[in-house]
Amino acid sequence: MQHVVFPRSFKSQNIKVDGAAIYTRSGGAGPAVLLLHGFGDTGDMWAPVAAALHESHTVIVPDLRGMGLSSHPERGYEKKAQARDIARVLDKLKIDAADLVTHDIGNMVGYALAAQFTKRVKRWIVIDAPLPGIGPWNDIIRSPLLWHFNFRGPDVERLVKGRERIYLDRFWNELSANPKAIKEATRRHYARLYARPKAMHCAFLQFAAFNQDAEDNKAFAAAGKLPMPVLALGGDHSFGTQMADIMRLVATDVTPGTIKQSGHWIMEEQPRQTTEAIVEFLRK
Repeated sequence: MQHVVFPRSFKSQNIKVDGAAIYTRSGGAGPAVLLLHGFGDTGDMWAPVAAALHESHTVIVPDLRGMGLSSHPERGYEKKAQARDIARVLDKLKIDAADLVTHDIGNMVGYALAAQFTKRVKRWIVIDAPLPGIGPWNDIIRSPLLWHFNFRGPDVERLVKGRERIYLDRFWNELSANPKAIKEATRRHYARLYARPKAMHCAFLQFAAFNQDAEDNKAFAAAGKLPMPVLALGGDHSFGTQMADIMRLVATDVTPGTIKQSGHWIMEEQPRQTTEAIVEFLRK
């Protein structure tokens, strides 16, 4: 699968954090850049970005707790806690500070990381997902498209078990500008990963933590806005310029940007355009 081929120099390891092991790919040389994925993806989504950056940057690509090839503990899915996971990963790799690139739930972990460990985040590219508790959150969660935020529980897990591909197809088909842009090989790849034991259970726990995340984010925001430069990217068929509006509520230096002809799945729908936007911002 072309899009999950990382540069040959990259190495993978499981990094122990509090109650979990975080599967982490890393490679390259130069200033550090940290890439965080969201639901429906794993760190594999960032392979084109890693390929574009590894000659000029040290690139770190974890799978979040309970997702991808990381371990699947029962607890720790509050984004504040997952941010501590990521800080421990940076500690293990002896990296003091990094540029940050995030998508979907990765945005939420990214905000908790930047709020708790502000000096460790130099710049932040945040892509196409809201922050619990911030700005229009209460209106956003009423959208019929986001019914999955409250779709969980033992009976839901029984419904989805063995049908992970069907469940994930719903996200790729309904939240994209062009479902055909998400290739069959990509769908099979992620469906296999989300069919691993406890993987979907832990994915549901990511959403179950949103109420606590909202309270944590309100406290972060009340303590002051983030100082680092932020590029807020939205798919033009998804969050679009609303991403910048949301980020201006929590950060002082926000640049808006739009990924054209894209829904939510920016790296699958528009990998070249998204990679170019990331590289350009990091080169400034």
